[in-house]
Amino acid sequence: MNTALIPPGGQVVCVGETMAALTPDPSEPLEGADRLRLAVAGAESNVAMYLADHGIPAVWLSAVGDDPLGRRVLTAVASAGVDVSYVRTDPHRPTGLMVKNPGPDGTRVHYYRSGSAASALGPELLDREPVTRARMLHFSGITPALSTSCRALMDRALELAAARRPYAVSFDVNHRAALWPADVAAPVLRRLANEADIVFVGLDEAQGLWGSGLTAEEVRGLLLCPRVVVVKDGARTATAFTSDGATTVPALRTRVVEPVGAGDAFAAGFLTGVLRGDTLTRALRLGHITAASALQVTADHGPLPPPQETARLLGLREEEWRSLTGR
Repeated sequence: MNTALIPPGGQVVCVGETMAALTPDPSEPLEGADRLRLAVAGAESNVAMYLADHGIPAVWLSAVGDDPLGRRVLTAVASAGVDVSYVRTDPHRPTGLMVKNPGPDGTRVHYYRSGSAASALGPELLDREPVTRARMLHFSGITPALSTSCRALMDRALELAAARRPYAVSFDVNHRAALWPADVAAPVLRRLANEADIVFVGLDEAQGLWGSGLTAEEVRGLLLCPRVVVVKDGARTATAFTSDGATTVPALRTRVVEPVGAGDAFAAGFLTGVLRGDTLTRALRLGHITAASALQVTADHGPLPPPQETARLLGLREEEWRSLTGR
């Protein structure tokens, strides 16, 4: 893929909230649980951790409370090799919290993040390091849902035309229905996506936001401005649309333990391929390989395959890859 419009050198800066997360252990409905497991959860820090796993220098930029949960978050993200030195510790606002409630119809998430330290992030964040030295900023659609100042941060990051920005912008639509209603989110997320350079969106997610019968090609028709739009069709395929057309790669067959975090892992794998100058096919494959690592664990962040196994999978002929996908 042509990376000419992605500035060379520098780090990838992932901006957004990471929370402490409580999950019943063992997995069961929350009201009957006797024990909860404490972890951390955040879309943008997930991407940063998987980028670091792939050897891409990554920074997580956010804020946490001056509390034990904030320190737990910082330790967890830093342990994956991510630079957390620019994260602000807020003495007046708490670290956000999420609680998972597993059930027969899937897992529901309850957020306790109103007034959190990260919800006070604003556009002034973009005027200093590490943003001033970044080659790419990565955001998700969670951030503009958190507060007015967080939405202003997103607007400021994208206000310059793509050709004039000192960094490329990656944007994962990542709609969270619990944070804002679809009729409010839909136009905001479409506008922000159209102002980014690289966009990730699930097909089902796009259908819920912008039209129930949309195809992947029609999603691209709604998002014509980004240089790359990646439409993920669940466990089936992912298609990257560019000005040269569409490239589709089926997903690997994978035993699914917990789907949360797989989209972030996919984004990190694909971005790694792009930043290395790989073909779209290899970038999509690396997205699927990385997503499989998340799908096979209960946490958001799972171990990658050994490097030699990743290299083998990336080097497979098309028919060999397809034999591992069931498609």
